[in-house]
Amino acid sequence: MTERTLLGVLTPSSNTTLEPVTADILHGVEHVSAHFGRLKVTEISLTDQALSQFDNEPFLQASRLLADARVQSITWSGTSSGWRGFQDDEILCQAITEETGIPATTSVLALNELFALTGVRRFGLVTPYLRDVQKKVIATYAGAGFECVAERHLNDKGNFSFSEVSEETIEQMVREVAAEGQCDAITIFCTNLRGARVAARLEKELNIPIYDTVSTGVWKGMLLADADPGQIQGWGSLFLVKP
Repeated sequence: MTERTLLGVLTPSSNTTLEPVTADILHGVEHVSAHFGRLKVTEISLTDQALSQFDNEPFLQASRLLADARVQSITWSGTSSGWRGFQDDEILCQAITEETGIPATTSVLALNELFALTGVRRFGLVTPYLRDVQKKVIATYAGAGFECVAERHLNDKGNFSFSEVSEETIEQMVREVAAEGQCDAITIFCTNLRGARVAARLEKELNIPIYDTVSTGVWKGMLLADADPGQIQGWGSLFLVKP
């Protein structure tokens, strides 16, 4: 049998976007498939209850089940470390690999790597999040040396409702951010927003790299599985970025 590339993806339970979008991104890429494990996430806010959704043990439980499918990488396709701190994702990835022996990444760590590889210091931020969550994300990036020069958010605590935001609304937010700030790149920062097609469609027109966080996770997940992301065509410039 032809050798396959099996990508493990950890998915928020109320997310209805990242699975079909990930499948669409990988459509036509021979012998590469994504396999999903869910963990309970229903609200994005700074309450103790909402923050506790991202404690490590549920991630490890889902990762153990993905390991049964012999996936070659595991990606947390979520953006929680944007407001909890990047160290959360670093600790999580180390724990997943120690538990399963499988290399792990997250959408946010992949985004940060892309920022570093493409020289991004000033960025635009598009999210559906509450105002205080948005401020946390901006502060987290500022602490790592990245300046948010323009932002738009929908002030929604979601999480299910994020999937009902239209591509037209996301496109409008991206255009407003591009017009307002001198951005090195723009990120559509939520894996339950349908931003991947918007990013691919607009980045050439606006002449700005646009990094959607579903796409960033696929990019790094493929690299960790020793597959070439350059096989993915039509979904944006990030898939051609080499580490």
